[in-house]
Amino acid sequence: MPPALLAIAFLLVVTLGYASLCAASPFGQCRKCDGLGFALKHDRKGKPKRGKPCRRCNGHGIRIRIGRHLFNVAMRIHRDGTR
Repeated sequence: MPPALLAIAFLLVVTLGYASLCAASPFGQCRKCDGLGFALKHDRKGKPKRGKPCRRCNGHGIRIRIGRHLFNVAMRIHRDGTR
């Protein structure tokens, strides 16, 4: 198998895998708060304490995946253009 064909097959598998992940699970953990929804603070004794709510995910701990966001934008454009 030529290297170019192998690279195309690999990229196709990765793309379809990510598309199926976005379809099955459109939300992922927030990268800033690690899915907790808030920042961890530590008191003077070193015990973890709940901090302020995460600004990136509004305290929910989940964010929409990039692929799902692009799919939603494309569907919105298509829906608005076919009315």
